[in-house]
Amino acid sequence: MTATTMPLHLVECPRDAMQGWPHLIPTGKKIDYLNALLRVGFDTLDFGSFVSPKAIPQMADTKDVIKGLDMQHTATKLLAIVANLRGAEDAVLHDAITYLGFPFSISETFQQRNTNASIASSLETVQAIQELCIKNSKQLVVYLSMGFGNPYGDPYSEAILLHWMAQIAGLDINIISLADTVGLATPEQVASAVKAVVPAYPDVQVGVHLHATADNWQAKAAAALEAGCRRFDGALKGIGGCPMAGDELVGNMDMLQMIPYFQQQGYAQGLDMEALKAAAVLAGTVFI
Repeated sequence: MTATTMPLHLVECPRDAMQGWPHLIPTGKKIDYLNALLRVGFDTLDFGSFVSPKAIPQMADTKDVIKGLDMQHTATKLLAIVANLRGAEDAVLHDAITYLGFPFSISETFQQRNTNASIASSLETVQAIQELCIKNSKQLVVYLSMGFGNPYGDPYSEAILLHWMAQIAGLDINIISLADTVGLATPEQVASAVKAVVPAYPDVQVGVHLHATADNWQAKAAAALEAGCRRFDGALKGIGGCPMAGDELVGNMDMLQMIPYFQQQGYAQGLDMEALKAAAVLAGTVFI
């Protein structure tokens, strides 16, 4: 199968870009921006989250945002992040949402900070959310957060990553993304992890959610692509980062740079580039 015929799944993550933004973005601006992104042709739009408004006030209006999205003229599917079963119960009520994303950290410290729960109890939560998704015709996406190391001194190795990959895949989760979270991953680490995971789980769509700088994003993307990854998260203008990490935010990989790179490799040919330009202009009015 050639590069042009193998599918590449691009996940645009405005939710990740918005959640740590220092100023509240009006609901109307969010709706306009998300609708612009829906016209581009991304596989998935990580658009919002059902989490505590006290923890992430920027996402408190996700239910209102959904009402304004034009899903009639797009093939893009919506993904919403949830941090517990209660959030998942709220998310599955919305027909427009296809995917629920759960951040499962392999760092105990970050799991506590991000979801106020231990790794052990979070594994039980993943199982409960998976059962809820099946009952409601949704699909669960699990992010293995701090998947390439952590800044807290918690134990980390590729063996630990593979252990938790096996635990999550064992719950019949079909989409699992290796998440860098704070930009610690080197291209060599990315390549090694993807090479270890992809052949071992042929029925799982393995993705990467990498945070990177303008200097190292391409090396990381190339490492993942060459190692067999075909699902990539990013955000226009490279904005983003997890405000719960307690570390300096390292932005997402910039989708405006990723797309031309992937197109040079023979992928991402079906995107509406004019719509992408319009969305990029609009991003300049949202993130100010």
